[in-house]
Amino acid sequence: MRIGVIQASSQAEKNTLLFDTVRKYALGSDVINFGCRPSDVCRYSYIEISILTGLLLSSGSVDFIVTGCSSGQGMMLACNSMPGVLCGYIPTPQDAYLFAQINNGNAVSLPLGEGYTWAGEENFDRTVARLFSEPFGQGYPKSEAARKLKDTVLLKEIRMQSQTDTAALLEKLERPLLEKVLGKRDVIDWILSNGSDKAITDWLKERIKIWGCRNE
Repeated sequence: MRIGVIQASSQAEKNTLLFDTVRKYALGSDVINFGCRPSDVCRYSYIEISILTGLLLSSGSVDFIVTGCSSGQGMMLACNSMPGVLCGYIPTPQDAYLFAQINNGNAVSLPLGEGYTWAGEENFDRTVARLFSEPFGQGYPKSEAARKLKDTVLLKEIRMQSQTDTAALLEKLERPLLEKVLGKRDVIDWILSNGSDKAITDWLKERIKIWGCRNE
């Protein structure tokens, strides 16, 4: 599994902790760090990061995203507004485990600005550990696994039918927002090199050629 780590600039100082912790527990996965880092010149809001998250997942260039913002709630809501993204809010180990086993989504959002005393960092570590403690999508409780998994399939089908595709959404967004998003070179270059959705990669190539947008 290819896992992307990316969080809002408001929590840039947590990027190394987030990346290192995911690598620690997501054994056997390829973990790619997309920032945002304290040294980055350009800062990105949770809205802008959610669009990048949607592009990474919809393009097929990563399989899973670990993200967050100060509360974790805004990022979760914004990511769930993107086509093809099913993002869970995981403030505790129990939430992380239940989301992975029952909802089997492709993104999680952590509250990176809350409760970071010593106990807060311990909870963060245990939450990421629990997220990756077992293969996703096994259902829980085990006695109800079949029913839970059936509901998860139905949820994903309803979401797919109720959403537009990513390329169509991008056409409706304002140019200044898209220029900034496309200027995050590490993400966009990764998508262009690794994405399997030709509609998205072609759209990105065309806009970069026309607009010449490069922030970093």
